[in-house]
Amino acid sequence: MEEKKRCAWLTQDPLYEKYHDEEWGVPQFDAKALFEMLLLEGLQAGLSWLTVLKKRERYRQVFHGFDPLAMAQMTEAELERCMQDTGLIRNRLKMKALVRNAAAYLKLEEESGGAVAFLWQFVGGKPLENNWRELGDVPAETEESRRMSKALKQRGFTFVGPTICYAFMQAVGMVNDHQTDCWRHPIVAEMKGRRRVK
Repeated sequence: MEEKKRCAWLTQDPLYEKYHDEEWGVPQFDAKALFEMLLLEGLQAGLSWLTVLKKRERYRQVFHGFDPLAMAQMTEAELERCMQDTGLIRNRLKMKALVRNAAAYLKLEEESGGAVAFLWQFVGGKPLENNWRELGDVPAETEESRRMSKALKQRGFTFVGPTICYAFMQAVGMVNDHQTDCWRHPIVAEMKGRRRVK
C-alpha cells in the first residue's frame, strides 16, 4: 500500500501522525476545545509541539479537563503541586498563565457573541484557504495572528504572541495550512464551507 503524503513538518511518531491526520486544520467551533488549544499552543513556546502533545492527557487530568471556570479558581498550592508533576511542563510562568488565561477566557465568554465569535472574527468567521507547496512557504505569523495577539493581550491573556496565535489558527482550522501535496489538504479544504460564525 502506498504511503500517504503528509506535511513536511511531521515526524513519524504515531501520536503525531494521528493528530495531523485527524485534528490539525479541522475547523473547530467548540468554545471549550478552542480554549484548550489556545492554552496548549501557549505551552509550546520554546518547545516542540510533539512535547506538548505527549503531555496533553496529563494536562486534561490535572487542569480539570480544561474547564476554564475550575481552572480560574486553582490556588497557589495547587499550582505548586503541578510544579512537581513530571507529566507537565514545569515552567512557573506558563503554569500561572494557564490560570490567568482561564479567567480571561471566562470574561471573553461574557462578551457579546462569546469566545467563539471573538476568536473567529480575525478570519472573517470562516477558514482561510492557503495553498503552500513547500514548508518554507508557510509564514510564522500573519496580519490576522498579529491582530488576534494584540486583542488577546489587551484582555489579559499571556503567552499569546503572534506566532503562538498563528499556530493556534492553523491547529483549529482557521487557516488550511496543510501543504498542497499533503493528502489532508483537499479534505480540510472541503470542510471550510460547513459552518461559518456569524
